[in-house]
Amino acid sequence: MGYEKELETARRLALQAAQIALRHREKGLTTEIKADLSPVTLADRDCERLIAAALDQAFPEDGLVGEEGALKASRSGRRWIIDPIDGTVDYIRRIPTWSVLIALEDQQGVAAGVCHLAEQQQMYFAARSAGAFMNEEKLRASAASDPAQALLCVNGLHLVSALPWAERLLRLIAGFHAVRSFGGCQDAMLVVSGRADAWIEPHAREWDLAPLKIIAEEAGAVFFNFNGEGSIYGGNCVIAAPGLAATLRAWLSDLQAEVRASA
Repeated sequence: MGYEKELETARRLALQAAQIALRHREKGLTTEIKADLSPVTLADRDCERLIAAALDQAFPEDGLVGEEGALKASRSGRRWIIDPIDGTVDYIRRIPTWSVLIALEDQQGVAAGVCHLAEQQQMYFAARSAGAFMNEEKLRASAASDPAQALLCVNGLHLVSALPWAERLLRLIAGFHAVRSFGGCQDAMLVVSGRADAWIEPHAREWDLAPLKIIAEEAGAVFFNFNGEGSIYGGNCVIAAPGLAATLRAWLSDLQAEVRASA
């Protein structure tokens, strides 16, 4: 499939990083608050240091960027994107919805990615044109097309409430059969495995989204930003079963028009 070594390395490092994180937590954590008001621990930094060093050794021509500050310019046209502990709040509070996220980006976009939900023993991974998997199970997004029969996930409800389109979101939610909000990577993986049908993420960075995008697309789901594009740098995203994509794109289009009119 072309990315065997890359995926094997990323999966191995995700497993190792998760074990470091778990050991740190057993010893006790000291938490700091970053400028964006999100928490960070020594475990976050140690996990990123391990992943970045090992990737640099295995793929010395590749660049990398990590949430906790790892940065290296690329000489190959490829770059690794690292979130050593996605869902640090959940990690600190012993809620098993945090993950280790590692992705590889090349000149065509995200080429491979791993999302390891360590405490659930679930390793999600995908590479371009090679399918998406959870452990050894091939993933497929659902065939849902009717919101009234679909399960919607929404992340960051505490942020949504402060946005001018919060009321519009409530009206959208009312049209779905059920709504869940477990957390970013968890919700996204529910969609790619067909257990949920759509996920709305109003605020995210490239390290939050990179592996989720390739896993979603290889599972047959659709990834797009609120402005209709498909970038991990868009600051937000929707991942949806293909049968629901048009409904959510139309809702976002109306939302964007309303925002522009009120500007």
